[in-house]
Amino acid sequence: MAVTSDASAPPDPVVAELLAALPADRVLLDPDVMATYQHDEAEWAEFGRAAAVVRPRSTEEVAAVVAACARHARPLVPRGAGTGLSGGANAVDGCVVLSTERMREIVEINAAERLAVVQPGVVNDDLRAAVAEHGLWYPPDPASSPWSTVGGNVATNAGGLCCVKYGVTRDYVLALELVTAAGEVVRVGRRTAKGVAGYDLAGLMVGSEGTLGVITEVTVKLRPLRTSPRRTVVGFFDTLAAAGDAVSRVTARGVQPAAFELIDRVCLHAVNAWKHAGLPETAAALLLAQTDLPDPAGQQEAEAIHAEFVAAGASDAMLSTDEVEADALFEARRLAYPAMEQLGGAILTEDVCLPRGELAEMLARIEQIAARHDTPIATVAHAGDGNLHPMLLTRHGDEAGKARAQAAFEDILDAALELGGTVTGEHGVGLLKLSGMRRELGPEVVAMQRAIKAALDPQGILNPGKVVG
Repeated sequence: MAVTSDASAPPDPVVAELLAALPADRVLLDPDVMATYQHDEAEWAEFGRAAAVVRPRSTEEVAAVVAACARHARPLVPRGAGTGLSGGANAVDGCVVLSTERMREIVEINAAERLAVVQPGVVNDDLRAAVAEHGLWYPPDPASSPWSTVGGNVATNAGGLCCVKYGVTRDYVLALELVTAAGEVVRVGRRTAKGVAGYDLAGLMVGSEGTLGVITEVTVKLRPLRTSPRRTVVGFFDTLAAAGDAVSRVTARGVQPAAFELIDRVCLHAVNAWKHAGLPETAAALLLAQTDLPDPAGQQEAEAIHAEFVAAGASDAMLSTDEVEADALFEARRLAYPAMEQLGGAILTEDVCLPRGELAEMLARIEQIAARHDTPIATVAHAGDGNLHPMLLTRHGDEAGKARAQAAFEDILDAALELGGTVTGEHGVGLLKLSGMRRELGPEVVAMQRAIKAALDPQGILNPGKVVG
């Protein structure tokens, strides 16, 4: 259903029902304001024009919104902070966009059970700060953690810098409260350390990108706050292939860093230009590895990583216990994407994940793809788990450059699949990875996924066109 601005047209029945059911400040109808809610940060992912944007504050209000959409068979697109990079939160014409940004309550922090219960609009870093006051830690830490929300992280199964050792969002979700496509409020999962009663519906919802239900509350498990001093190993490499070899060597040695990141020369230049960070720009790549084990194991692990960097041909490698210096280096990794945005032009961000032993080969193939398509590609990576984020750059208005970048994007997906990888490690499928996911899974598995979607959302109103198409 297309949205019309004709004042003589009959009122939209869904909008009328929402206005009657919710406080007036929950429903946004101003076109300029709604425009800011109609897409995430995925470059070139299509989006439509919503009929309304709703910002509920409670589960009951979410249920009222979903029920109204169900009665009218109207598309509903949930969104968190809109920091996604796959188009998963993009509006479709005539839909209702449901933003959870006002559902920000930390309901419970239970130190004895090491869990927290939060509404989906709680910002990741705010949760981490709150549980730290209780001597606890919530490990998932996507680069967008100062802005992204827990609900959005659950919807995309977000990863982050610490996931190489501590796992992704899925590993910390114990239970969910959600609103089904019929507008019913249900709870899935459990608060206990163990539980195998029935199918793992909480696990099914993690990474489903709002296509199976609208998350209204999340119960996450926590770990004790890390107290051991962290040691950081820095390596500079003259080629991306040598940096990839260093990652393979560390992995083969059985060392498990708490974080293991790669930043290429283009990204280093961008961060320096934006933040005047004083980072070295002569190397092809910078590797950052960090250990958080207590001594003497921490020192031994750091020395082992350093030795493998040297063996891989690092032009320089050093071991540091200066946490201020280390935080500055890891902040540079987090700033890579926004720093690239400062260069102007459009950035199409990839998110492939490879077996770690194939990282060097994949980095080499990315360089070949960039040359073949005459497209600049900058790369950062969660190197320790093989999750690469090549960023393809084009100038605004350069349609030929856009076409080349899109072709390069698909070639990167194909290369990842040829090397035994996956088309998305943490950003999700959304819109940008639909064809890549089909190539990866095959028609039989895609059909299974569509059957699940049809069973839980028979009208197809929840985030239509995403994930399974």
